Amino acid sequence: MARPDLRANNFDLLRLLFASAVFFWHVHVLSRVPALEALGRVFSADIAVKGFFVISGYLVMMSWENSAGARDYAGKRLRRIYPAYAAVVLACALAGAFLSSLPPSEYFLSGGFARYLAANLAFLNFLAPSLPGLFGGQPFAEVNGALWTLKIEVMYYALVPALAWLLARFGRGRTLIALYLLAALYSLVLGELHARSGAMIWLQLQRQLPGQLGYFLVGVGLYLVRERLEGRWPALLAAALAIFALLALTASPAALVLLQPLMLGILVIYAAVRLPHLGNFARFGDLSYGVYILHFPVIQALVAAGLFAAAPWTAFGVAAALVALLALASWHWVEKPFLASRSHYRRAEASALRRAEGT
Repeated sequence: MARPDLRANNFDLLRLLFASAVFFWHVHVLSRVPALEALGRVFSADIAVKGFFVISGYLVMMSWENSAGARDYAGKRLRRIYPAYAAVVLACALAGAFLSSLPPSEYFLSGGFARYLAANLAFLNFLAPSLPGLFGGQPFAEVNGALWTLKIEVMYYALVPALAWLLARFGRGRTLIALYLLAALYSLVLGELHARSGAMIWLQLQRQLPGQLGYFLVGVGLYLVRERLEGRWPALLAAALAIFALLALTASPAALVLLQPLMLGILVIYAAVRLPHLGNFARFGDLSYGVYILHFPVIQALVAAGLFAAAPWTAFGVAAALVALLALASWHWVEKPFLASRSHYRRAEASALRRAEGT
């Protein structure tokens, strides 16, 4: 099967847009400043994260098919996600000593510091989301609340080899449909439990796996049938827009759970592979990952410093500049050194450099 040309699609742009949308949404949520309320209305972290999951399904399945074996696949995924993730966890834990209300000796020797490192380095952020004496007087005390999706991403990575076996053993269509419906059933049951009890634990569990699996599976499915979709994208796009209209007219939770992954998956992959190529957004590296994993603690620190309360839009600009600079540093000093030379991101950066030298 033909491999999609990663130089002629909009995946990099979409990931950067999704990461930025999560950042902008968190600016309002974490600062609680009325002047920035428009950011919370215009941008949706929920839709952006689900868009990420769709893209992961498409590209991670492609990574599996283009790997020499399970070890090669696991190595590529580990090198892509963990170095920067671990660096951010460690950096936040160390920098927290300067912002904590506790003296450094008490901060580092407390059990909370060790628990934070152990839980977060293992992707178990929910076990220890906070550091001692840090951000306690703010609307949210979490150090990096955006990291909860990374454990889902890692679980997707681990799922792919088993999914590939199931697809080969039982057939692509029936396997993907069965898993999609089971994921939807899980979400519907937990949604009903929340509606009956009012307990938030059911909503928290609903947004974990397998509740989010449908978005990933749609991405996988669209990748696997990509060659058969030539000439059928107009019909798919029309179907997605029809679903969008239906969901806008109905408040049915069942319709949302069953249809939103299909609608969002079609729209995201259409934008990625069917819209005209809008530019090489990886020419400076994949900044989307850095923006995503770094923005939350930057906002929290600026909120703690009182900058958002004093000058909301100035604080927003400072946050955006800091996040961009830190994402660049993360790419060049942490992420890029761990990637193989054949990595798409390194090739995209090298291609842009060659074009610049030729002008």
